[in-house]
Amino acid sequence: MTISNLVKPWMMAGLLAVFVASCASTQEEFIVEEDGAPVDGQAQTGSIDDGSSSGADATGLTDGDSGDGTSMGAPMNALETLEQTDGTMSVRIVYFEFDSAKLTSESIEILETHGNFVAANGEVTVRLEGHADERGSREYNIALGDRRAQSVRRVLLFQGASTDQVETVSYGEEQPAVTDHTEEAWSLNRRVELIYTVN
Repeated sequence: MTISNLVKPWMMAGLLAVFVASCASTQEEFIVEEDGAPVDGQAQTGSIDDGSSSGADATGLTDGDSGDGTSMGAPMNALETLEQTDGTMSVRIVYFEFDSAKLTSESIEILETHGNFVAANGEVTVRLEGHADERGSREYNIALGDRRAQSVRRVLLFQGASTDQVETVSYGEEQPAVTDHTEEAWSLNRRVELIYTVN
């Protein structure tokens, strides 16, 4: 018997062992629930539809969803998100201290949410309207309103909004939210308003 005749059976045995090992590693894992019934691990994560799932599939739409995002559990479109009256997205005014364009940490958190929203919705544009209170010259307040709008713009762009989606304008003291001449009124006039458009 030659060496080549001995090698062939060993090679065949080795290949067979590799094949069996690879088949064994692809067996599905089963998880046992508390009642002792085996549950397929894939079905548990929702990748196999056995009729008891919510109907979600790879499209992200639920049963009966026509794609307009109006059914329960479906993600909201941009317009529906903007129409919400509660939550962070409903806060569309950022206030500033006297003679300052510095954002507070609370304002930054709000603006990060807005920036993520704009970045995720290419059909959305936002106009940042900067305002100041009546103290100071007209020219100074226009510049201050612009610095405030630019502060907000930087946060939105940092979150991924494109420059085409974000526009700034300053009205200075020309469009007060409150016309009284008090500290409370002035604090409400030192602001940037986020004005959204869905194209």
